[in-house]
Amino acid sequence: MNALEEKIEGTIHLLLYILKKLGGRSDVHKLFKILYFAEQKHLVKYGATISQDQYHAMKNGPVPSLAYDIYKSVKEGGASYARYFTAVDRFSIEGISEPDMDYLSESELKCIDESVLENKNLTFNALTDKSHDEAWTSTARDKEMDVIAIAKAGGADSHMIQYIEDNQLIQVARFE
Repeated sequence: MNALEEKIEGTIHLLLYILKKLGGRSDVHKLFKILYFAEQKHLVKYGATISQDQYHAMKNGPVPSLAYDIYKSVKEGGASYARYFTAVDRFSIEGISEPDMDYLSESELKCIDESVLENKNLTFNALTDKSHDEAWTSTARDKEMDVIAIAKAGGADSHMIQYIEDNQLIQVARFE
């Protein structure tokens, strides 16, 4: 399995886990905002993202690019993810498989669970407003959001920001 396939597989099981915590189905806006806030928590506490997905500053808040591509494929009836998800309606998705927990660490589960509890009962507008944080407002519409900005918006201190920046430099050096 190559790096992209691993990333896709990890994202599938991450989404399945969140959907399971939400009773099996959710509208994608709520699903993506819960994921965003879980990612932000994990960055602040542990200095790493959960999904390695890129978030884009869309009109109604941050949207994870790869997760959105998966959702679009499901919505359009594509076979690639048919064993994992089904489209419920125009804006909702249902998990039809169990998540493979080997793809999620304890720290990731903790942050996801916290995000689900904090955000599952919020309305569309409340989630949109909450996600319009400094990282979102400092990014041009439809452009990729900076991981450092996401961490800062979540309250990361200067030491954690330095740690994240150092890790980004290491990742860049590995692929040069």
